[in-house]
Amino acid sequence: MQQPAEYAIPAPQLSPLHSDGNGLEHPDKLGKRPERYSRDDDMTEDSAPQRARPTNRGIVQVQPLRRDEMQPSYAQTLPVGDVEHGCYGSMINCLGAIAGGLGSIPCCFCCPNPFKTVKQGSVGLVTRFGQFYKAVDPGLTKVNPFSEHLAQIDVKIQVVELPLQSILTKDNLQAQIESVIVWQVTNPYRAAFGVSDVRRALIERAQTTLRDVVGGRNLQSVLTEREAVAAEIEDIVEHVSEKWGVRVESILIKDIVIPPDLQSSLSAAAQQRRLGEAKVLAASAEVDAARLMREAADILSSPAALQIRQLEALQAMSKSAGTKVLFVPMNLFGGGGPGTADNGIINNVGMQHALAGNL
Repeated sequence: MQQPAEYAIPAPQLSPLHSDGNGLEHPDKLGKRPERYSRDDDMTEDSAPQRARPTNRGIVQVQPLRRDEMQPSYAQTLPVGDVEHGCYGSMINCLGAIAGGLGSIPCCFCCPNPFKTVKQGSVGLVTRFGQFYKAVDPGLTKVNPFSEHLAQIDVKIQVVELPLQSILTKDNLQAQIESVIVWQVTNPYRAAFGVSDVRRALIERAQTTLRDVVGGRNLQSVLTEREAVAAEIEDIVEHVSEKWGVRVESILIKDIVIPPDLQSSLSAAAQQRRLGEAKVLAASAEVDAARLMREAADILSSPAALQIRQLEALQAMSKSAGTKVLFVPMNLFGGGGPGTADNGIINNVGMQHALAGNL
């Protein structure tokens, strides 16, 4: 019985086969291969730019650090390792080496671990029987647990706020000053063995210098020249701190606080000073105006200026309506008469044409 058409399954289209001479048949290389389904086939033309986006857009490319940007190396070993400490010292070293060897085993908790970690930003100073003989860089280092000791010195830049100080200025005015000092250890040996507490010594030195510098200046100078005051303090402190193995990066005056009554007095003085300056400017302007007015009066009092004024008056009278008789002064026609140098304004040809046009 024939199967209905709606249930008929079409036969798959196979590629033609051919023999390669060895009795094996495989699809024709020239025939059309079936197309593979790809996820990109469902993408439209509008989504083509999205397919071109880089996949590592959110990845930040970090440049590797150079050697000169990293912490400088302070590692050194002094030639004191061969110093003999007698039989007792040799015995302690031997026992420490044995205990350290046992302590290096992870499961042995009864013996001390000889390996110590020096953190980044610090320098390790190793002493043997209290005598310094080696400096190590950050990382893992081995010490004798019985005869050696490791101390870590911070070589990072540090910021210390100096306490608020009440200082009397040169003009006997009181001011409270708050400052900040930025410093860094550059010689770990001097900072560790040259001074008992380098941080405390640096703070005390900066406070004392601040009192000396501010005490030698007026309050107005301290308020208006903060950078100059800070630079002077920095020069004095840095000269002393070099002996301690410390470099002072900068000293900043953070705030200057003055009493409220002194603020009112300074404000009143500044206001009076501004008023005085305004009065001086006004007086100077009045002097300049008086000088200009005097020069103008001298110019207008000349005979030529008087004649020009008379001509202006005649021109104004001639413009009025009605018949009128004008009396012209004789000096307009030349006070010296004919043949003299002073022929008057009327004798001037240009002025005659001007009067003819107006009269």
